[in-house]
Amino acid sequence: MTIKERMAELGITLPGFTPPIANYVCASRCGKLVFTAGNTPKINGVLQYTGHLCNGREEEGYQAARLCALNALGVLDVLVGGLDNIAHFVKVTGYINSEPDFYNQPAVLNGASDLLVEIFGENGRHARCALGMATLGGNAACELTFEVELKDETLAAI
Repeated sequence: MTIKERMAELGITLPGFTPPIANYVCASRCGKLVFTAGNTPKINGVLQYTGHLCNGREEEGYQAARLCALNALGVLDVLVGGLDNIAHFVKVTGYINSEPDFYNQPAVLNGASDLLVEIFGENGRHARCALGMATLGGNAACELTFEVELKDETLAAI
């Protein structure tokens, strides 16, 4: 079963690829490793989850992290020769816009981690870091980056 078939089975669709809005690239490659730029919880370029996360907003943060992950997958799908070219997810780093007394960043980042395992199975398991931040660009609720290993680096467009 392909990754796209697995996603269809789960009722998951990727958002469209959005080009960068500043002087950076959406992903950079070093051999078989690909590092994504930060992805925020946007749909059609519009932030869906904003503001500081706090106690009581963990589920909203979870959904925001899931949407960030979908956006990052959309980038990877275009730039690495399709999602089936991902050997495994090496690391996920999540930046969580947090109130000073909010300490549940890992629960928020579970939105991304759970999605990756749902779609990729064991290849979706990864090391990760969930960081609380005072603020994020555009007041996004969270932002994340992926580090992935490719099966075949010659298929990548980057």
